[in-house]
Amino acid sequence: MEYPSITSRRSPVAKAAAALSASAKERRERRQFLCEGARLCRDAALSDMEIEACFFTAQARETYSHYLEPVLQVCGQAYEISQPVAQLLSDTRSPQGVFCQCQWPGTLEGLAGFAPQGPCLVLENIQDPGNLGTILRTAEALGRFRVFLLGDCCDPLSPKALRASMGAVFRLALSWEPSAQRLMKLLEGYGYKTHGAVPDKGAVPVTAVDFSQGLHGVLIGNEGSGLTEETLGLCTDRVTIPMGGRAESLNAAAATTILLWQMAKGGEEG
Repeated sequence: MEYPSITSRRSPVAKAAAALSASAKERRERRQFLCEGARLCRDAALSDMEIEACFFTAQARETYSHYLEPVLQVCGQAYEISQPVAQLLSDTRSPQGVFCQCQWPGTLEGLAGFAPQGPCLVLENIQDPGNLGTILRTAEALGRFRVFLLGDCCDPLSPKALRASMGAVFRLALSWEPSAQRLMKLLEGYGYKTHGAVPDKGAVPVTAVDFSQGLHGVLIGNEGSGLTEETLGLCTDRVTIPMGGRAESLNAAAATTILLWQMAKGGEEG
């Protein structure tokens, strides 16, 4: 099948798609994002993302035909693009030449309509998109935790976060919320016990928390400064990961993995 071609980097269609990769503001205002890579684009299609347009090079169409097939079946429009256009769209040094322009996920919403369905994870002011993507991938792998992005978190639909999440952002229920007071009041109203993670030996060891009873939420803070004092003051308690050796703390993604594992393990035992 023949598809319309885009060979110029000045093409309005190509420039509009490239803007989605480069700008969080553009993504929010247009309620769209750009997905890059054969596997990730296929994952978007199989996760029922609404794909407005697909872009691929001639070489990519041949090399990644297996990945492209489900994308081409559901996308609104498809374009064969030149290598210079692929470079314009890409966020990587060696692009595979496959891109999807997708509508904002229906799972990325505010607090309206929230209903407790199990344990949740609150991420406050996470700034590194690689960390955020890794955390979202872990949250899906360990039980599809509901995730709240509190305060000034980086964009989960940025190219780096999308790659690190391996498509988890397509399937997780995510909510952005700027106010700690509003979010914690909501969780408290539903009976959640909220555990603020801190690198403090005086805090409750997370291994001593009984996650098998009731509703629980774990809060992880900024990579450098941790949770804000305001948010910690709103938590039910403060928990820490018991550690040996000289390490005083773990990075946000590693700490989250351990905490979510403990929550999932406790829930299964209950």
